[in-house]
Amino acid sequence: MLATKLSRPLLNFSVKALNFKNPGNGFRPVQRFCFPLLSPCGSRSYASEVDQIGSRAVLITGCDSGFGFALAKHLHTKGFIVYAGCLQKDKEDGGSKDLDNMKSDRMRTVQLNVCDSKEVDRAVEHVNSSLEDPEKGLWGLVNNAGISTFGEVEFTSMDTYMEVAEVNLWGTVRTTKAFLPLIRRSKGRVVNISSMMGRMGSPARSPYCITKFGVEAFSDCLRYEMQPQGVMVSIVEPGNFIAATNLYSPERIKAIADKMWDELPEIVRKDYGRKYFDEQVSKMETYCNSGSTDTSPVIESVAHALTSMTPYTRYHPMDYYWWLRMQIMTHMPAAISDRLYVY
Repeated sequence: MLATKLSRPLLNFSVKALNFKNPGNGFRPVQRFCFPLLSPCGSRSYASEVDQIGSRAVLITGCDSGFGFALAKHLHTKGFIVYAGCLQKDKEDGGSKDLDNMKSDRMRTVQLNVCDSKEVDRAVEHVNSSLEDPEKGLWGLVNNAGISTFGEVEFTSMDTYMEVAEVNLWGTVRTTKAFLPLIRRSKGRVVNISSMMGRMGSPARSPYCITKFGVEAFSDCLRYEMQPQGVMVSIVEPGNFIAATNLYSPERIKAIADKMWDELPEIVRKDYGRKYFDEQVSKMETYCNSGSTDTSPVIESVAHALTSMTPYTRYHPMDYYWWLRMQIMTHMPAAISDRLYVY
């Protein structure tokens, strides 16, 4: 009976060349895996969009590069007034310079470090004062700013854990709390960028996983609280897009690894040995090289969450292999999923 119940949902999917094993470990990914609720094969329907997009304003954090930069340009193309929060705006560096060069009154860059409460408060004041009608509020907030790292628990310093959490988790909470009054006025949207690593753990990724699990929990609690206020909260859970976001170059991976090794307690270095340490770093390099270079599924998911009359609670822009792995890791007994993907 259990086997029958588990098999029924799978009958709704079209599957070809299915393979469960990890491309990062030398195995082939799923070649084709279609989702019946999306049409066709992963694209979202925009049949019922919100109206008056041209008068609606959205703030995005982390627009210096990666998802944030691409999203700012995409939403501007769709007609939104975009407030692009950039860490490097004061230095006239990174994405802010390119966005300013668009010379559009609907593209407005804002200095924003999500770890700095004063900067967040100044950003709120700037947005509030520059809105055409502040009483109508801010339509959307996209919490995109984030950083990542790698390293097993014994290899990772407490400073690293706290640094990643300060940006990914507390930055999301801090920015959301600051902008919620403006979002509530418009009965708008909050979109939080989480990760597939917010749904399943992974060796050597605990600092990142902890923060994204926290973003998931925060988003769920916020969604429950905001529903009576007419505010919709969505979570976007990208798969492996490291190759597209330039988070890790070979030089950066080596620099992180060398610093990590140098700072390890002597007993840890002695017990594990440099050979084991280097093998784990090599696995991270392989994982980074296996990521998707096309960010459009993530960008389209966020756009759908902001424009659809009925946005989804969770979006899963990821390769078929990672989607299936996430379902198995979160729904199957750990004895099975661990054996398939970890051990």
